[in-house]
Amino acid sequence: MKFDMHCHTKEGSLDGKIAIRDTICLLQEKGYQGMLITDHNSYKAYRYYKKNNMDKEFPDFVVLKGIEYDTIDAGHIIIIMPTDVHLPLLELRGLPVHLLIDIVHHFGGILGPAHPCGEKYLSLMNTRRGKKSRSLITRFDFIETYNACESPQSNMAASELAKRFEKPGIGGSDSHREESVGFGYTMIETVIKNETDFIYALRSDVAISSGGERYMFTTKQRIGKINNVLIYSFWFYNKFLALFKRHKRNMEILKSHLYEYAPNRNGHEAYKKGA
Repeated sequence: MKFDMHCHTKEGSLDGKIAIRDTICLLQEKGYQGMLITDHNSYKAYRYYKKNNMDKEFPDFVVLKGIEYDTIDAGHIIIIMPTDVHLPLLELRGLPVHLLIDIVHHFGGILGPAHPCGEKYLSLMNTRRGKKSRSLITRFDFIETYNACESPQSNMAASELAKRFEKPGIGGSDSHREESVGFGYTMIETVIKNETDFIYALRSDVAISSGGERYMFTTKQRIGKINNVLIYSFWFYNKFLALFKRHKRNMEILKSHLYEYAPNRNGHEAYKKGA
């Protein structure tokens, strides 16, 4: 089956410009059998998809529920939870990466770095945490080895990273607008009907490959060096929102009965591994 494993929507991402229904139609026209929604810190698009019975409207197309999570210290991480697991905590940006990995694995989910060798602050290997703890990559379940909005050098480095650490590689378009949909793909040599199926396939010996065509009209490519200003602006924005949502995150940790990750006496998130 052919999936686009990195799709943003206007229902779920502030910078998304294309509706989920239009994304499905475009991917079907291009021969895809499914997609993974990866909106930033949000499952809104998936809830919209289910509420409007689009699974009945598109019975031959598989929409997987995922998220692109903004960590406080390691850039963007793609997460896929088992089909019946709903974790509101993942819609609250700002967890440190080691804690995020512990929690996702606690509930049976999988996760991996998006565009790991891409922009500073946004991509694992170009963050302070990623550079300091190179072995961190061993704790992930997969790596995004093809991102249509990244340079050939970035994708090649991601592929080499996956080979070095023997991790499966996925690919996607990282589409935010209509013209970029379907530029990246993941081929899975088995039938996938839901998130649990994909998790099982990725953890087994099912053949998975990635590839695609580079999308040449990203904001980064259009504005050139000015993009650096946006990158630094994002760093401040992410830090501010992470701090703003800290209380809600801590409350959700307690609601999820994750007492071993509960805030310590100073009010900071505590985590067991790699602190």
